[in-house]
Amino acid sequence: MTQSTAPQSEHRTVLLRGGDVHSPADPFATAMVVERGHVAWVGSEGAADAFASGVDEVIDLEGALVTPAFTDAHVHTTSTGLALTGLDLSGARTLGDALTRVRAHVAAHPAGGVVLGHGWDATRWPEQRPPSRAELDEAAAGRAVYLPRIDVHSAAVTTALLDLVPGVTAMAGYHPEGPLTGAAHHAVRAAAHDAVPPAQRAEAQRAALRHAASLGIGTVHECGGPDISDEEDFTGLLKLAAEQPGPRVFGYWAQQVADEKDARRIRELGAVGAAGDLFVDGSLGSHTACLREPYADAPHSGTAHLDAGQIAAHVAACTEAGLQAGFHAIGDAALTAVVDGIRAAAEKVGLARVRAARHRVEHAEMLTPETVAAFAELGLTASVQPAFDAAWGGEEGMYAQRLGAGRAATLNPYAALLRAGVPLAFGSDSPVTPLDPWGTVRAAAFHRTLEHRVSVRAGFTAHTRGGWRAVGRDDAGTLVPGAPADYAVWRTDELVVQAPDDRVARWSTDPRSGTPGLPDLSPGADLPVCLRTVVLGQTVYVRPNE
Repeated sequence: MTQSTAPQSEHRTVLLRGGDVHSPADPFATAMVVERGHVAWVGSEGAADAFASGVDEVIDLEGALVTPAFTDAHVHTTSTGLALTGLDLSGARTLGDALTRVRAHVAAHPAGGVVLGHGWDATRWPEQRPPSRAELDEAAAGRAVYLPRIDVHSAAVTTALLDLVPGVTAMAGYHPEGPLTGAAHHAVRAAAHDAVPPAQRAEAQRAALRHAASLGIGTVHECGGPDISDEEDFTGLLKLAAEQPGPRVFGYWAQQVADEKDARRIRELGAVGAAGDLFVDGSLGSHTACLREPYADAPHSGTAHLDAGQIAAHVAACTEAGLQAGFHAIGDAALTAVVDGIRAAAEKVGLARVRAARHRVEHAEMLTPETVAAFAELGLTASVQPAFDAAWGGEEGMYAQRLGAGRAATLNPYAALLRAGVPLAFGSDSPVTPLDPWGTVRAAAFHRTLEHRVSVRAGFTAHTRGGWRAVGRDDAGTLVPGAPADYAVWRTDELVVQAPDDRVARWSTDPRSGTPGLPDLSPGADLPVCLRTVVLGQTVYVRPNE
């Protein structure tokens, strides 16, 4: 990809030409003009000649693909950056391997406070169990260590970290030898994160946003809250993102709202909603998702944090204050509580007002036909993570271990949601699963349960325009005149039109269908490589040596 040597300026006019531009305005577009941070024109190569002499910069795409930048609708930015720069246990293949990595990290970092790690998953280990407190104490050589499970709903910790949290042994979710959950986990997480110096925290945030930009991500939805981080972390991230070039950040603060005063506090933090990880339940991996029937591998049905009455009160208060509400809900019992609560709120404040607010539900994994229909009725957005299915779905995956094959096969029914008219917004829940937008679209298109698959086009839309719709914006996430110039440039192979059904795929590859092509995301195919990411007309990433 080559470009003219024009000086950089905030409002320069740029012509991109000689590639493929993914735009519903022209399915065969090869060129695009950007002016004052917005798309000014999209069209053919021949028509581009008329613009060439009147722009500040011409970029020869050399056959590259231009798409809207991705939006990751569920990110924990500081934790993502700490995972990128700290102790990563996601690659550990055995319990012994994980403990060896802890020993090596502690030895390599003899100074400093709490050791922060991430990413272990005992369901992938032959031992099928987490480290005991004694094993972790030995590996850490007396250091305070916080190691959340990959879903971040439980954590293995050392005795030295417990000593920093008075009263933790009396809290719900405390276990003498095993990982902590619930209130005990939240308390030790707060202690661990409080030990991170402000400079380290800011650098972790910068690292996460740089990484996102390198993957063609132009926007992230930060999911913060008092049980996840703290106000300083949240407001610091929003300030940092506003002051430096990089992906824009929309922040959600997961705190219950009872009245206008509470709603005003949410806005003062800079949040766009009282939503995100406002926990109705936990996670399947940690046995804390709230189920109607007990787990297949545990004699209980998880943990409920909010009931339908509390959900109704929050949604009604947010709706009346003109604020978006939302919840974290994974298990079928939790999702039933969500729809019952939001329906009760609609009876109080009016269904039309509830629908207009576009309240959202994070994860929404264990849906039934009834709850899918309720999502459509109530105008809810499903903010979902297809990489969860890629990581834990299938007949031999963690979901099947926790629920049995029958219930596991009902999880993440993306096709049913789309058929019902429920808007989807794709994300990663990073660092739970990595920032990986094309991999996320692939995971949805090649869902481990055949009936839940969606077309690549539908998945791509959910990961671009869907994220904007989830914050109430219908004018972004697509390359049409007037839209914000948030785009990414990709090196990729031939473009195709993929659908989950072979008959549809054969029909839709006919160019007369007027459907813009996308990269081949078939399993095993190389994913596109990001060459450049642009946010509101400003370049925030250029691949080295390109």
